[in-house]
Amino acid sequence: MKAEFPLNSLGLTHRVMATHVKPGAFCIDATAGKGRDTLFLCGLVGPTGRVLAMDIQAEAVAQTAALLTEHGVAERARVVQVCHSRMGEYAAPETVDGIMFNFGWLPGGDHTVFSGPDTSIAAVKAGLELLKPGGVMTLCIYYGRENGVAERDALLRFLPALDNRRYTVIRGDFVNRTGDVPIPVCIVKEY
Repeated sequence: MKAEFPLNSLGLTHRVMATHVKPGAFCIDATAGKGRDTLFLCGLVGPTGRVLAMDIQAEAVAQTAALLTEHGVAERARVVQVCHSRMGEYAAPETVDGIMFNFGWLPGGDHTVFSGPDTSIAAVKAGLELLKPGGVMTLCIYYGRENGVAERDALLRFLPALDNRRYTVIRGDFVNRTGDVPIPVCIVKEY
């Protein structure tokens, strides 16, 4: 069965991951949310791979674990309630094949709990150290409401400063869509 990738921010980041992540890989879903990206990564890494999923909300951790159990892939993943900025405590440098972020808040959850500029930039920095050469990191930057604009602006100021000899950073913009359209970003670690 061929995977379908919608032409939106999440679909683009999934397409990038599907191109780079192979069976047996180790991946991180840094913002587990409802577990959909964790489930997607479990499918990519297959029975011999593993996925670390993290989220700051107990509700997100529970929903992610339940979704993985429902689909019979729970043994491939470790789901922890912790801030994404602490991912370096769960993986060694240059051991991770792919990392996914969806910045913002838990859909349908408590909108007073969300990621912010300080922890999100710290998480991206930590993730870049964890990536293997050739590894890929994707970011879906959701913004708007109370929290998202400051986080978006901080991330978009931070990303161009990454060493272009070590990282390739690609940012996508949907120039003919209106509203707070999520921004997809892909980072490839060159060495």
